[in-house]
Amino acid sequence: MPREQLKQLGRERWRIALTLSLVVVVIYFGFILLVAFNKPMMGYVLTEGLSVGMLLGALVILAAWLTTWIYTAWANSHYDTTLGGIHDEIRRNKP
Repeated sequence: MPREQLKQLGRERWRIALTLSLVVVVIYFGFILLVAFNKPMMGYVLTEGLSVGMLLGALVILAAWLTTWIYTAWANSHYDTTLGGIHDEIRRNKP
């Protein structure tokens, strides 16, 4: 039944979106907490012009891009195709 399929698909979308959002929030606030409470570590110079803090800051940005890419890939491969199938089924069964 299309209605149940739509509800299930909506639950899957929210689960993926919330999980990935939580990952980004944990990474971001973890970085902020390190900046606030472990300044010596963040200031440690790895090589000339690059500290741990700078590297971790760049990794926070990359993590946000990665989680966006994961969601987009999932949406394109699963969500959109499943939704299209449900719409096709509704059109076929329309009187």
